[in-house]
Amino acid sequence: MRDKAALFLYAATVLCVTLVHDIRLLAATLAVVLLFSGRSAPRLAARAGRAILVFNAAVSVSYAALALLRGTFQPEFLLRMNLRVFLLTYLAFLLVSRINPFRALSFSPALLHLFTLAYGQIIVFRRLFDDFRLALKSRSPARIGTRDLYRNAGAAGSFFLEKALHSSTEITEAMRSRGFFRDPR
Repeated sequence: MRDKAALFLYAATVLCVTLVHDIRLLAATLAVVLLFSGRSAPRLAARAGRAILVFNAAVSVSYAALALLRGTFQPEFLLRMNLRVFLLTYLAFLLVSRINPFRALSFSPALLHLFTLAYGQIIVFRRLFDDFRLALKSRSPARIGTRDLYRNAGAAGSFFLEKALHSSTEITEAMRSRGFFRDPR
């Protein structure tokens, strides 16, 4: 029951955070969430910061460059966007660290089934990523250069994309054969 309540509270909070445009209210919400997190707040904040760093930096720099060229730069927009993304990411990491998602989704067999499929895919991809990392490390007697890291990342990305497409096709067909989708035919 606690996991379900936390899941619904998370969903309601995410909805509210996406609807709020006042920076002070977003900052106050972040402060409350940080206080609610207790001792795990610094670890979760660092994790959320690392997760959004590259993407938010690219978006922020792109926005700043274009807005400065057009003369429409608004620092409030940049602050609001980054604050909102950090808060949403932090909330997601907080939820994942506090609940058992299988118990939280037990109210809906269909959602639980979908989550189980997604979780299985995550486990497979995590194991494959570790295999790629260990294979590169074992094949490199000297320190791995940046060029080799990029080549390996490109090959791994291509492999993961093909694997994801293949797996999604297989899973969709398996779900259709079990009557999960209504086929208009």
